[in-house]
Amino acid sequence: MKKILVLGLMGLIGLMGVAEAQTQNDKPSKRERKKNLVVKEWNTRAGSTVPYLDNMVTYDEQGRKIEEIEYASYGQKKRTTYSYEGNSTKCKEQVEYNDKNKVVRIKQFEYNDDGTKKRQLNYKPNGKLETTKTFEYSYK
Repeated sequence: MKKILVLGLMGLIGLMGVAEAQTQNDKPSKRERKKNLVVKEWNTRAGSTVPYLDNMVTYDEQGRKIEEIEYASYGQKKRTTYSYEGNSTKCKEQVEYNDKNKVVRIKQFEYNDDGTKKRQLNYKPNGKLETTKTFEYSYK
């Protein structure tokens, strides 16, 4: 009798695990939830009731970040655009603009075979290479 009860309980636990896994599989991925999404962040100063736009991020139809704008009291403070190669989720190029919407820096990225960043090339607006950043990964 005890064996039957234990086996029945184990079967019930197993079914619950399958149901939970199916529920988790039914949830859209982070990228799917961001498809065509625009996220606006609003702030309100202490003592005020008037909110002001602080930051806005726009995602494309594949859920990849394509633009981020940071605002100040006078308007746009900084804007960054992101571009990708084909259907890749890895950013190929990032262009930073100032408050006058003029390019201040262009970043290009290279990746390792496992998808981690390998190198970042930073260019001035005139296209001249300014700095190179390399990435090193180590596990302890």
